[in-house]
Amino acid sequence: MIQTPPSADRLAEISFWFKAAEVSAFPENGGACVKYQDQQIAVFHFAKRNEWYASQNLCPHKQQMILARGLIGDQCGEPKVACPFHKKTFSLLTGENLNGECYHIETYPVKIEDGYVYIGMRE
Repeated sequence: MIQTPPSADRLAEISFWFKAAEVSAFPENGGACVKYQDQQIAVFHFAKRNEWYASQNLCPHKQQMILARGLIGDQCGEPKVACPFHKKTFSLLTGENLNGECYHIETYPVKIEDGYVYIGMRE
């Protein structure tokens, strides 16, 4: 499985890999939410592209925990998620708002090992 390749800077920031769930717990070509401590993290499986991504679950536009149920796709080859309520779109690589607005989302590196999804976390 292909995972989100962290940059050298992002890799240096990772304190540990959180074991989120088995690969089978996530829908193909969709997302699901996992919880780590007090954080909700949206995990997306782009089965068509054989790629995995993770971001905060909170949409910053209206402060709703909904991105895991968002619509996934790409914009000029860049993977994105669109909030299902107001269609604000965010890059799953950088967290940048692709509508040109000033808010963004946190993204996390993902790796797949032994049938489990791991999310790179910072302390």
